[in-house]
Amino acid sequence: QVQVVESGGGLVQPGGSLRLSCAASGSIFAIVTMGWYRQAPGKQRELVATITNGGDTNYTDSVKGRFTISRDNAKDAVYLQMSSLKPDDTAVYYCSVDGFVLGTGGIAEYSRVWGQGTLVTVSS
Repeated sequence: QVQVVESGGGLVQPGGSLRLSCAASGSIFAIVTMGWYRQAPGKQRELVATITNGGDTNYTDSVKGRFTISRDNAKDAVYLQMSSLKPDDTAVYYCSVDGFVLGTGGIAEYSRVWGQGTLVTVSS
């Protein structure tokens, strides 16, 4: 069983900052990519940022220069530092973890595991 747990969401005023954290644990190993996605009300889930185990990062255009993704490979953790937040950043933010998940039959399959999501609200 794999657990992916996010934390750090909340209410913040426009222009403010928040830091999201996510940690994976359980039967997952050789994690390659970790990332953050978000889903605003009435919209599809979209990529925010990803980071590989080698440190290569990718950001959606709307957050470039404002958000920074980082990770701690030793802790299987990923972070999202969000600054200059805008009302359009309001969404549920989901952590994604891509790695080998050990099944009940002892076979590991490359899978993506999602966290439960954390709500970020940007409003005055």
